[in-house]
Amino acid sequence: MAEEEEQKSTKKQVMVAIDESKCSKHALQWTLEYLKDSIADSDIILVTAQAPLDLSCVYASSYGAAPFELINSMQENYKNAALNRLEEGNKICAAIGVTPRKVLEYGNPKEAICDAAEKLGVDLLVVGSHGKGALQRTFLGSVSNYCVNNAKCPVLVVRSKA
Repeated sequence: MAEEEEQKSTKKQVMVAIDESKCSKHALQWTLEYLKDSIADSDIILVTAQAPLDLSCVYASSYGAAPFELINSMQENYKNAALNRLEEGNKICAAIGVTPRKVLEYGNPKEAICDAAEKLGVDLLVVGSHGKGALQRTFLGSVSNYCVNNAKCPVLVVRSKA
């Protein structure tokens, strides 16, 4: 029993952030393919972050009187979309015999991903890169850039070929 607990505590944790983009799926596939020997004895964690529902759009479209049912329905759709992203990542892992742990976080994706990595004591965070130029990163921000500069663990940015 003590040996089993020691193995669990020494197992490395690799977290891969996924969203609806092709580049995040590419990052997951790349990690599983190219790092398979390095992460063979690691726990794989898939994380997706669900941004908060922008209620200003709902209020604007309904002149400030958004029905409670509409808000609940939209929140449920957001949650289902996030769960679908995790399931897609799970299928990619299952295709090569890996069973990942799935984590759904709420909030600004770049902050939520870094917070989850810290909270879970992750040893390596893997994120995909959309390949935005400097100007786009300046105005739109970049999840991968934010993670590189703010995560408390090493971050691997996997860039798509396209």
